[in-house]
Amino acid sequence: MDLVLWRHAEAHDALEAGDDMARTLTSRGEKQAFRMAAWLDRQLPQSTRILASPARRTEQTVAALQRKYRFAPELATGCSVEQLLDLVQWPDAKGCVLVVGHQPTLGQAIARLMGLNATECAVKKGAVWWLRSRSRDSLEQTVLVTVQSPEVL
Repeated sequence: MDLVLWRHAEAHDALEAGDDMARTLTSRGEKQAFRMAAWLDRQLPQSTRILASPARRTEQTVAALQRKYRFAPELATGCSVEQLLDLVQWPDAKGCVLVVGHQPTLGQAIARLMGLNATECAVKKGAVWWLRSRSRDSLEQTVLVTVQSPEVL
């Protein structure tokens, strides 16, 4: 199984928007989303299942990809790593799943799946972490396929 974790692009501060779920992307965030979406569109299999948090900023981020996606309330701000992993059926699902979500959950999921000592990994706004589950010698392993930041694309 491939699990691609995409943090929403840069958004306006919560104080400016009022409602955290209504926060929108900044103009810089829109550029980040389009840059990363162009890269992802070239890399992702057509059969990729795409799930996004219902927050406005994640909707704007995933919309740049111009593929079908589904909102998943389980991915809203403050969701748990368990909710994310259950939703995507890690590591048993077949194919590729793209999740567009939030910190700290994405970073916590990465730290857990990669077996890091830290409880959380920093994920830049608009960045993608691509993980793969595989079995080797009867052991389940998580492989880091790539990390991409919109600033370097």
